[in-house]
Amino acid sequence: MKDRIIKSACNLFWRYGIKSVTMDDIAKDLGISKRTIYQHYSDKEAILALVIQQEITSQKCEMEKLDEQASNPIEQMMYASRQMRDSLSDMNPTLLYDLKKYYPAAWDLFQTYKHEYIIKSIRDNLVQGIEQGFYRPDIDIEILCILRVEQVVMAFDPTLFPPKKFDMMRTQMQFLLHFLRGILSEKGFEYYNTIKDKSAIEFNTHEK
Repeated sequence: MKDRIIKSACNLFWRYGIKSVTMDDIAKDLGISKRTIYQHYSDKEAILALVIQQEITSQKCEMEKLDEQASNPIEQMMYASRQMRDSLSDMNPTLLYDLKKYYPAAWDLFQTYKHEYIIKSIRDNLVQGIEQGFYRPDIDIEILCILRVEQVVMAFDPTLFPPKKFDMMRTQMQFLLHFLRGILSEKGFEYYNTIKDKSAIEFNTHEK
């Protein structure tokens, strides 16, 4: 039952955002009483914390698999963006905004993941890219690590990119291409041009 509750909550949060989903909604989705949920979890925030922890674990596993498939840092970054596109395609754009504004404990979990895993992964990618000659040697790695991860988070902010006006994944792809083009060396740019049209990523752009 505890697993069913977490799974239901995750699906509802992803579909409708966090703030709009109530314990009654979760109970209705499962066809059980709200009292049954409270026998396992004290409140919605306790459920949310487990949803975020499970999603973080899942994302780490997926990223590790993709890292093994990539033959170089450019492919690694593009595969990571494809994975993000696939995992977030059904996610309500307000989810991260709700998390940050209304649920500080769960937001702290995401922040820890961002700083201890995502930024480290980006840093490793940039270092390898420079070493292999795909990225410019003069880039400031620490600044660009923060820039890249904040680009991802910023695309979820409905006050900056209202969902009715901006497609979230198109915004993410525009950020990625802008970032990637800015760090590529001549060698990296030549390689990028050989794979961008063959890539499985649907960039949804008119870049040529």
